[in-house]
Amino acid sequence: MQEAVLIIDNRKEQALKNKRILENANAEVFIASQTETAFMKIVDKEPDLVIISDSFSENISDIIQKIRKHNINLRPVIIVLSKSSHIQDKINTLNSGADDFISEPIVPDEFTARIQAHLRRHFETETDSVTGLLNQKISFRYLKRTINSSKIWAAMLIGINNFNQYREIYGELASDKMKQTLGAIAKTALEDDFVGMTADGEFLAITTPFKAETVAKILVNGFNTASKKFYSEEDSEKGYITLFGDDTPGRKINLVSISIGIISNENRKITGLKQALHSLITVKNIAEQNKSSSYIYDRPKITAENSVEIKDYNAKLLIFEPDYALSFLLETSAKMRGFEVMTINSEDEIPDNYMPSVIILDAGDSDDLKGIEICRNFKKNTQFQNSHIIMTSVVHDKESVLSSGADLYLPKPYEISFIFEWVERLMNKYNN
Repeated sequence: MQEAVLIIDNRKEQALKNKRILENANAEVFIASQTETAFMKIVDKEPDLVIISDSFSENISDIIQKIRKHNINLRPVIIVLSKSSHIQDKINTLNSGADDFISEPIVPDEFTARIQAHLRRHFETETDSVTGLLNQKISFRYLKRTINSSKIWAAMLIGINNFNQYREIYGELASDKMKQTLGAIAKTALEDDFVGMTADGEFLAITTPFKAETVAKILVNGFNTASKKFYSEEDSEKGYITLFGDDTPGRKINLVSISIGIISNENRKITGLKQALHSLITVKNIAEQNKSSSYIYDRPKITAENSVEIKDYNAKLLIFEPDYALSFLLETSAKMRGFEVMTINSEDEIPDNYMPSVIILDAGDSDDLKGIEICRNFKKNTQFQNSHIIMTSVVHDKESVLSSGADLYLPKPYEISFIFEWVERLMNKYNN
């Protein structure tokens, strides 16, 4: 990552001289000859370090305080250049918010070394302690600079699916190890390109359009291989984990995978950070619909009018409950909530073209557990493969229920309002 430095100095020749010194040290350098212009450049360029000369008529301490006051979130390193060597001037400058005071004339090698030392400490404080990668603030700052540059680039948003649920079961040490592993795979795949953190279990990478898809394949294959080592043998064989005991509600949580959204400015214009982040999040969310690790590259497509079919919201709810009183209560409550309800007593009553988004299914009694076999049949039938199944049961055997293909295990008795909270949640998931 190339560091950005802003020089605020109304002495043209001296500013250019300092600019050349820092550019030789591989920094990207901007110059502002007026304080008003400087404040605008700080907001626009978000420099990592600001060098201010005391050559202005305005008091240098006042300028520093204005920068600190109006740029709290950016918090660049501030270094003052001054012809003064008086100790009180140094103290006043440092107390006003500066990080260092350098007396002129400067010694180029010492000047460069001090700038690099400040930048090194700056980035160390903005580094995630677990992965060793730069944090969200720096990641977004670098993406913004890339967007504003003349480069052709590709950005990748990489998220670990079911990461929080994994941490809840396996703990902080195991989840930290998972983040470290994905970070290491990303750094290896991206070589000298940028990779940083955007959230816990989420990464941002910036590379070229030519490399992006290859990197995504490496990440998917590498993480799929490594992720098997993060589970117990039992959970790995089952292919899912559960969060609660048999006497409480619980749902089947798929094993971790990664979803990657990729965007590029190769064939379309991306004008700002908000647009880029919105596109990245949208594409990654689409990739999350796959149960296994996957990536989606958002490329522009040529489409004709009416070429996209807009699906209607599926509000169909199938209720398979042998208890007549409970079945009637569920049906009445569902209709009051605006769902399209079908109540049945056997599988034969379901029309061939009926595709519910959610099914409420009773597991049966302790003698036969007929509902578990019905659930398996549903999951084998293409008509119901995408339907979400809530299985209720008086027999508290969560593993048998979830291994049959049910998405949620709900022991009886339950609150009507509670089951419909899950119906709405799973229905929204189906339609998204």
